[in-house]
Amino acid sequence: MSIFEEVESEVRSYCRSFPTVFDTAEGSHLYTKDGRDYLDFFDGAGALNYGHNNPYLMDKVVAYIQKKGITHALDMSTAAKEEFLTTFRNEILAPRGMDHKVMFCGSTGTNAVEAALKLARKVTGRDTIFAFSGAFHGMSMGSLSVTSGNDTRESLRGSQHAVVFMPFPYGFNASFDTIGYIRNVLNDDHSGIAKPAAIILETVQAEGGVIVADPQWLRDLRALCDEYGILLICDEIQVGCGRTGTFFSFERAGIIPDMITMSKSISGAGLPMSLLLMHPSLDKFTPGEHNGTFRGNQLAFVAGKAALDFMKETDLLAQVKKKEAIIREFMENEILPLDSRLSVRGIGMIWGIEFEKIDYKLSKVASMRCFENGLLIERAGRRDSVLKPMPALTIPEEDLRKGLAIVKEAVEYALKQA
Repeated sequence: MSIFEEVESEVRSYCRSFPTVFDTAEGSHLYTKDGRDYLDFFDGAGALNYGHNNPYLMDKVVAYIQKKGITHALDMSTAAKEEFLTTFRNEILAPRGMDHKVMFCGSTGTNAVEAALKLARKVTGRDTIFAFSGAFHGMSMGSLSVTSGNDTRESLRGSQHAVVFMPFPYGFNASFDTIGYIRNVLNDDHSGIAKPAAIILETVQAEGGVIVADPQWLRDLRALCDEYGILLICDEIQVGCGRTGTFFSFERAGIIPDMITMSKSISGAGLPMSLLLMHPSLDKFTPGEHNGTFRGNQLAFVAGKAALDFMKETDLLAQVKKKEAIIREFMENEILPLDSRLSVRGIGMIWGIEFEKIDYKLSKVASMRCFENGLLIERAGRRDSVLKPMPALTIPEEDLRKGLAIVKEAVEYALKQA
């Protein structure tokens, strides 16, 4: 590991949780240079919903490279982009009654969030944005302004970018009437808070600790935005692309946001790509008003199109529902009985085991124990108190159960340290 410590910046993070050198990967397995096999319940922070080197996807990418397909084209029209857009419209947008326009942003999710905030302010002429406690939307300045973690926000250095945080229905705020509170703020001409251009949220706060918003609450929020002429932005960067059991996480509420940010697994194979979907009436950027050199990743178009085909041909969303039942049963029957102070929550194939009522530090003990036993898993939530199983949607049932057994042993081990 010396070369990384000697040359690479101190900003590196995930490699500190997983201190080894990985070399190859297949499906839900990562292999180190010395041949050790690790099961992956981390999933590239949600960028590898289809697993590592999925052969259906990678065969298409390799064939494209071998035919000397274009690898870089800015935002020029290419056959690869044409095929992706056609498939995305026909298989994702049209069946859901959506006519959203697709904007290709810079290569990471935070750029899609930046574009959404910028566009919301442009089309409404208003500056304020409402975000929620527990939110994570990215690390660039605009995205960071709508991210709630105090430690994370330190680099803003006082630049809040006209963002007001509202209580998300969780924990202390679980019974708080956030919708009523927002309505009161909007109706009170002495609230000191300006009417926002947009409200941005994750329907499942992933980095916030796997907090799943109630569908009725989401419907009420959509209705409030309609009532007051506020744009609703849904961040699907980590929990989209089938992670919750539907392609978009907001589908369970029967709502359609005005804007949707996507990245991570939309590229299919862990390749950089991000999208902003917007209602056609909001498509107001002038040519080049929000651009970037890598806003047209051709290999990601190829893999992304293949991923949508793969999802359809394998009925992957049905598989997610089946595996969700396995995880839910395991959490209820194997994890919760270990200690009455533990809590679990989740949806689809993103789950959280909460240690806060015992000792938040135990989540780190458990994650390290998992790594020792050959499983990659990360933490999330307030004070990183949540152990966060998030395997690939394609993980074989045998590997899923094996990984869950490792999680249980690690939780038992951590509880003994309490």
